[in-house]
Amino acid sequence: MKKYIIYNLKMNRKKAKLFYKNNSFDIVEEGDYVICAVSGKEIPLNQLNYWNVELQEAYFSPIEVKERLNNFKKTI
Repeated sequence: MKKYIIYNLKMNRKKAKLFYKNNSFDIVEEGDYVICAVSGKEIPLNQLNYWNVELQEAYFSPIEVKERLNNFKKTI
């Protein structure tokens, strides 16, 4: 029974669409998670701490932030 409930909860999850601001974000479309722009990992909204306002991207951790910044510097 527990496996079915956990599986069912994962199936009902929805990707959110956000508008990122300097210290917060607005929810454009309701959902449970966003996708990291670098790693592709799912980030639950209650664990979202890293994003870029100018690029309007979410990041899973500081590691992905650093990777994005390093790649961005190479293109300039």
